[in-house]
Amino acid sequence: MNNYTISGSPHVHGGESTKKIMYSVIIALMPAFLFSIYYFGFNAVRVTLISVAACVLVEWLIQKYLIKGPCTIADGSAIITGMLLAFNLPSNIPAWMIIVGSIVAIGIGKMSFGGLGNNPFNPALVGRVFMLISFPVAMTTWPTPQPLFGEALTDAVTGPTLLGYVKEGLSQGIAANDLIIYDKIQSFIYSGSLGEIGSIAIIIGGLFLIIRKVIDWQTPVIIIATVAIVSTICWLIDPVQFVHPMVHIFGGGLMLGAFFMATDMATSPMTMKGKIIFSIGVGALTIIIRLWGAYPEGMSFAILIMNAFVPLINKACKPTRFGNPVK
Repeated sequence: MNNYTISGSPHVHGGESTKKIMYSVIIALMPAFLFSIYYFGFNAVRVTLISVAACVLVEWLIQKYLIKGPCTIADGSAIITGMLLAFNLPSNIPAWMIIVGSIVAIGIGKMSFGGLGNNPFNPALVGRVFMLISFPVAMTTWPTPQPLFGEALTDAVTGPTLLGYVKEGLSQGIAANDLIIYDKIQSFIYSGSLGEIGSIAIIIGGLFLIIRKVIDWQTPVIIIATVAIVSTICWLIDPVQFVHPMVHIFGGGLMLGAFFMATDMATSPMTMKGKIIFSIGVGALTIIIRLWGAYPEGMSFAILIMNAFVPLINKACKPTRFGNPVK
């Protein structure tokens, strides 16, 4: 009699692997990376390389000397964390702050929970929020973009982000329809993080992931649609207090968060029903924080808050067990 050892599910073999998925995401981030180099020059390369190198090194050190398990830095997940953290930072951020943020992102946000697949919160956002709280001045000082083929600027030339400009103008009593913002959106020449001003590049990378079936299209579409619907309603009700919805759609980190952070497999719900609830929550919290919160941007906080609800969402949206009769 032959004895068979049955491993845990799933039993269906697929051609994808963790490594293939991770490097697909890295490829998808390349358009935004090139866009950031065009607008921020060498500093975009500096910030990204330091962030990636620090994340990979921290993960390797923890695995070698603390966990003492197999080394997994070759799977690309630490590289993605480093790139996403860099895309959430100003181009003039000091190197030591990037390293501190990388230590928090990998050490606290990822490895303290057991590594890839076990972390409840997006590691890059954990690092970013820690840096925002710890280094508020450096994290809110935004160099004005300096296109390689445009007018040369220096890092000393700084300005508010598009959403920061709107928030500041409204707080000073300027009507939303009097703010000069549409020229900035059209030319993409406004301050922000590396991944904040390249919305078109982010969309191109996101479409690549959707075509490759690395992510579901529903999550980013529902998040963006929720922000668009709520901001449109507010704008139609009172265009003096609320800016045009296009500002919220293409300004800030909405695109980066919707396509590359909210879709993280480890920190998002497993079922489609759960993903819909999660996506609506991220979009609603983002626009609520932007319109009525103290911060001009709300994407990072919205994703982290909804990450915390994922276990409850998964429990509430359990699929029917195979073989159970439908009631």
